[in-house]
Formats: sequence, structure tokens, C-alpha cells
Amino acid sequence: MGKLLDQCAHTRTIVRLDRPFDIAPGRGLSHTVAQLAELVRDAAGWLHEAGVRAGDRVAIVKRNHWDYDLLACAAVRIGAVPAKLSGQLPEDTLDILLKRLDAEVVVTDRPSLRAHRVLRVEDFAAGPAPAPHHRDDDEPLLICHTSGTTGTPKLVVHTTRTIIDRLARPESVRWPVIGVRRDDVVGNASAFAHGRTFCWTASALCLAPSEIVILSEPSSAARVFGRHRPTVVEALPSAYVRWRPLANAPENPFDRVRRFVSTYDAVHPPVIRTMLRATRHKRPLWMQGWGQSETGPLSFRFFTRRTVGTTRNLGRPLPGLAKLRVVDPETAEPVARGGAGLLLARTRARCVGYVGEQDRWEAKAHGPWWNTGDVGRVSRTGAVTLLDREVDTVPGLSCLETEDLIEDRLPSVDECVVLSAAGREPIPVVVTDTALDPARWRAAVDDLPAMGEPVVLSWDQVPRTGTGKVRRRELLTRLTGTPDTNGSGRWT
Repeated sequence: MGKLLDQCAHTRTIVRLDRPFDIAPGRGLSHTVAQLAELVRDAAGWLHEAGVRAGDRVAIVKRNHWDYDLLACAAVRIGAVPAKLSGQLPEDTLDILLKRLDAEVVVTDRPSLRAHRVLRVEDFAAGPAPAPHHRDDDEPLLICHTSGTTGTPKLVVHTTRTIIDRLARPESVRWPVIGVRRDDVVGNASAFAHGRTFCWTASALCLAPSEIVILSEPSSAARVFGRHRPTVVEALPSAYVRWRPLANAPENPFDRVRRFVSTYDAVHPPVIRTMLRATRHKRPLWMQGWGQSETGPLSFRFFTRRTVGTTRNLGRPLPGLAKLRVVDPETAEPVARGGAGLLLARTRARCVGYVGEQDRWEAKAHGPWWNTGDVGRVSRTGAVTLLDREVDTVPGLSCLETEDLIEDRLPSVDECVVLSAAGREPIPVVVTDTALDPARWRAAVDDLPAMGEPVVLSWDQVPRTGTGKVRRRELLTRLTGTPDTNGSGRWT
């Protein structure tokens, strides 16, 4: 990854931004790959002059933008190990993670951050880059953190073998129909502190599309996608939710999209239908991936305009990349096909540890199998159906499936979140900027298992992670005074 942009510098891909990079505000909104390669070399020199050496950890904490991954490539180039931390992490959580990392330097734009050695993003100055450092494929390459929906995020350690050879390399193949073509305009509105974008960076640059269009903020879509209309879009589930009004508007910028990609979290059917209807392409595809920071993608499913039903069915593992099995949460014994239980995954892309919490990693590793902490079923044909996170389980009810049904029946609602609350009925939280009609609500939930009265909140009132996921435990604590759920939380 340290030499990736140098190796791709000959391609004709143009990168478009919604705002300049934070480390290069004067270099504009359009870049060739050769110019990005120069920026990575400049950043490597900056880090080296600051004292960063091979084996050191470099923490990156800043506003969301793709220069997270450029800084990570710069650190890798000199043999250091970058740790991408979301700029949206609360101060107390960030303090915990920085103590675990014990980084040589912290690259940040947060004025309140106090660390051993801080490099301010605004003080970036190009420096002469040393020769690229070679590391073994099984040495740590990147540290990223999990979403943190249920507590303090884990610091996930990946190597070149796990995240590049076994994740990015298969994605870099120009697959028929679903693969990126040279004439594609590839749009991405993601959380660039996440490990997913490091992998995506490697594959997107190798596939060399005509343009790459980066949104650091989903709200830039009308302006930037309107000017550079994408044919392939990858975005956070929360971005797709916020784009629904835009997709229905006259200035809809998604009319050329042939493939939408979603990872990170569940996307409910009304959102998928809206986006697939927004494009004029005859046969658009929605690709939904399910996986974790620790494992990479575990299964894929494709939706067309005609096949959007429940999104709890997550498809099947790709042959040769992952295997799944279901076990009883109490006994760890295998469950018969079609029965519900804890989902275990076997993948060669599994991370190699958690920084400062290796015992926690070992508790989730069962030989070659990995406890995902998710509850679901695997059918006789191998299709996986996700029910809930184990910590969020409710007897006799799937929170995720219930959310699907409610959002289907109340299309004006932005989002519905069903919270598992210990010793009481599940709490439905309805996210909308308008009033909730009581009669419509009663009609929507009449045939569903019993739940408490709905709590109506606006989008900005809901605590979220850097990837837009709802911090369910934090929201539950706000509403009930306690984070206690029905699940054990042993594998979160």
C-alpha cells in the first residue's frame, strides 16, 4: 500500500472531491493519480521528519475525508502502522483508544486532543520521503476500529495478507457485469476512518475507472454527483437513507447508476427500492455485503427492482472466501440447518488481534472459527438470515425484521430502531422530522409482537457512530437510564 499510488500513477483516472483534502487545502478539488502519489510521498516525508520510523504506530483522528487513507498509505510507506480513528469518537472513548495504541504520533485536527506527540493537520508540510520500507506479509499493516454501537470500539489489527491479499485482491478483479469498468464513474460516500475504505482504495485504484468521486459529506451529493454523475456508488447505509428525498427530486443525480453497493449495516427495503427506482439504467443492481471489521465480507446478495423483499436474507458466502455455521449460544453445539443461533465464520481474512485486548479476541476465536456475535440462521442452501446482534436479542422477536416491516409500512419515516430493554417490552424509536400519526402507527404494528409506545426523535437527536450506525446502548441508556438488554453481550 505504501507504493500503490506510485504503481497506479500511469492510469488516467481523475479523482474529484467535494472539498479539498484537509492535508492539502491548496491543491484543489481534482487530482490525477500521479498527483495523489506525490501527496502520499510528501506525507511520508512529513511523518519521517517528525520522527516516525518502521514499526511505530501512527494514530489518525480528523474530519471525515479520503486523506485518512492517503495518510495511512504514507505511514505504511515508511514502515509504520497507521491506526485510523474516527473524528466523531467521544473524548472519553478516544482517550481509551489512544492509551491502548501508545502511538508515536497522533495526526489530528481536534484542538482539544492531548497526546504524547501531536502533529496538526493544518501544519502539514511536505518532506523528502525515504525509500519505501518492505514488511513481511504477516506483520501488522493497519489498525482500524469497530463501529462501537454497543460500547467502546475494539482496535482491530490486520496484516497485508488478511486485508490486501485476501480482501482487496479479489475485489480488484474486473468481474463481468458487477465489476468496475474503465468507463465507470465511481462515487464513494463513506466513513474513511474505517478499514473498509483502505481495502476499497487498493481495489478502486487498481481497477482504474474513468473518475473517482469522493464525498466527505453525504449532503454534497446533489452538488458533486450532479456535476459528475456516478455509474457505481458505494455509500454508508445512513447516506442512502438521507438521499431518499434527493433520489425522488427533479435534480436526482443517481440517474446513471448501474450498481449500488452497501456495507457496514442493515439497509431496509424502502431505501433500496427508492435508489433502484432513481436510476434510468434498465437493470440496476444493489449489492449488499455482510461482514465485520475483523473478518471482511462474509456474504453477498444482489437485489433488482423486482427482488427487493426482506433484507435479512444476506445471501451466501463466496466460495473459497468464507464459511458459516450456527451454534447454540449456551452449549456452542452445532444447530440443525434452519435453526437460529450464534453465527460463526471461517475466513482466511480474519484479523490477527485486538490492540490492548487480546484476551477479548481469543474469547471470540474458536480455532479457525470466529464468533461474530450475530444471531441468525443458515438455510439448507447456505443462505444466511440475520436476526439480531446477540446483545440486542428479544425473545420471540427479531428487532431487525420488525424494523424492516415498520419502515415498509410507514415510508415517510426516515428510520425505525427497535431497542431490546431488559425486563420490559421492546422500545420502538421512530426517526422522523415530522409528527407520527398515532392511527397509522397502530395500523402498522397491529399484527406485530407487543412493543412499548413509540419514541419519536429527529435524525440529529439519535446518537450515531462514525459510520452512521445508531449507538443502541447509548440510546437505550438515554431513554431508560440503563444500558441493560436481554442479551448477554459476551461476544460484542
